[in-house]
Amino acid sequence: MLSHVHLGTRDFDRALAFYRPLMALLGVTERFCDPARPWAGWQSSPGPRPLLLLGVPFEGGHEPGNGQMVALLAATRGQVDQAHALALALGGRCEGPPGLRPHYHPHYYGAYFRDPDGNKLGVACHEAA
Repeated sequence: MLSHVHLGTRDFDRALAFYRPLMALLGVTERFCDPARPWAGWQSSPGPRPLLLLGVPFEGGHEPGNGQMVALLAATRGQVDQAHALALALGGRCEGPPGLRPHYHPHYYGAYFRDPDGNKLGVACHEAA
């Protein structure tokens, strides 16, 4: 269904320093990085898509939207905990600590945060404990 998701940033180097370790923790492979453009992309596995793209918008400035969120998939609940802690250590802001959210489904374990640009992200595991 999705080809790619693009997250905007005002400061590419700062954003790259946030997303590189976060995506590595989640086991997502960096596909490319072009600081001259500037943009970077991470590739889903096993296929080439969807991609998560990060870059300075063509139009220039960036403002995060209200009601927009990208949720990243975690393999385990422990990985959700680790990703949330890492995001906060890298300058993110908590929007909901790790925990079960049974109103989504019985095994939904997630956490929410904003990156340094204010983009809202979630990390979710859908597996039983």
